[in-house]
Amino acid sequence: MSLQVQNLNEKLLENSLGKIVKAFLDYLTIEAGLSENTILGYGRDLLEFCEFCKSKNIARPADITTDILFNYIKVISKQGKAEASINRSVVAIKMFLRFCRMMGHVEDDLTTMLESPKLWQRLPIVCSKDQVSRFLAAPDEKEPYYLRDCALLELLYATGARASEAAGLHLGDVNLKIGYIRCMGKGKKERIVPLNKTASAVIERYIEQFRPVLAKPFSKDFLLLSRTGRVLSRIEVWRIVKKYARYAGLSKQMTAHTLRHCFATHLLSGGADLRSVQEMLGHVDIATTQIYTHVDQERLRLMHKKFHPRP
Repeated sequence: MSLQVQNLNEKLLENSLGKIVKAFLDYLTIEAGLSENTILGYGRDLLEFCEFCKSKNIARPADITTDILFNYIKVISKQGKAEASINRSVVAIKMFLRFCRMMGHVEDDLTTMLESPKLWQRLPIVCSKDQVSRFLAAPDEKEPYYLRDCALLELLYATGARASEAAGLHLGDVNLKIGYIRCMGKGKKERIVPLNKTASAVIERYIEQFRPVLAKPFSKDFLLLSRTGRVLSRIEVWRIVKKYARYAGLSKQMTAHTLRHCFATHLLSGGADLRSVQEMLGHVDIATTQIYTHVDQERLRLMHKKFHPRP
């Protein structure tokens, strides 16, 4: 259990309603197998809801009414939160109330009264193939962690892995002879993603030449290690990506997740079928993957507008 989860649990236990929220989060962790990041997101949203309920002298789920729910949504809307954040809060409260009903804490289902805000579908930011090539070439051999950083960047673009998935890779999850990695995605769902020859060669060089330098007795068999020999964290992955994005002059466009967007969009523009890309990304719903077809269509529209002789 991470320090963040421990701190969240301590705060929840200070609140009568929070104790039931903690039981709900334990259920999501053990029974539903949700990731720690998802648990933290739901937990923070529900902690805010608990504090609101406490200010209204509500200590039991049975005391929560539709008026309380609507007033809470009004409050967080006035705080200037993004629609996506409000939507996540609503989802967290719905799931919590359904859990309360399942456990016998409430009788009525109030979730049918809650509607999530309508979200605009935003197209993800995607860099061109030339920009990605410039980014991947940004690490300098004089950098102290050159081999590890090259392996990380090539891995992210070659597989579309999330930052947390790349950070959690073990040596046994990487098969360089056949050319694939085994990712543990959201909900602890395992997927196999092909690994190209370029990335395989860089990763092999890192494993043979530099990982032994970083490894300590407590490093276990994690693939990507920090300077202290500990497993590279998700935050460190983001920091490394942003560092080389600055070197490549792409600081505003490039993040760890941008590489995932680039992976999907470049595959589709190259002729890959949507189902295969969905499987490699680990999307449950193909509608999530379809956003990348819109990205490519928008790129084509802009190209047409820029180069067609007639306006």
